[in-house]
Amino acid sequence: MQLYYDKIIEGVIKMNVRSFQLSDYKSITVLLQEVLTEDCYEQTMEAFARQLSWDSDLVLVAVENSEVVGIVIGTIDNNKGYYYRIAVSPFYQRKGIGKSLIQALRIRFEQRNVTKILITADEHNEPVLPLYESMGYAATDFFRSFNKLSIVAG
Repeated sequence: MQLYYDKIIEGVIKMNVRSFQLSDYKSITVLLQEVLTEDCYEQTMEAFARQLSWDSDLVLVAVENSEVVGIVIGTIDNNKGYYYRIAVSPFYQRKGIGKSLIQALRIRFEQRNVTKILITADEHNEPVLPLYESMGYAATDFFRSFNKLSIVAG
């Protein structure tokens, strides 16, 4: 199932959100190294690899002029959808890319008929929780027992 979203942001950036492709791997690793702390990067890469092996349709990338500028990693665990990690290249932050990634993944969750959508809230995600709140998510949607998620626990 391929879903594509094209969006003109502030009349300048033409951005496309799509499913992760194997050819994106190197760009994603560079992006995640640039945006995440070393500890967060290591945790994220392990979860990313597990999620790709289970269901790669829940890993979405934002592409602008054939450059990967953002990623959101989602998972479904016990019929609940979880936003696990989101990262946007520093140059492209605050331009609506994070919101577009979140909206696109929400559609995927809804297509899978999950019973609830939650945001993993660990120390690494704390800075982006206001982004989710600005999109209508509440504190009750933040899942702090993220270590219990299958993509984290293995």
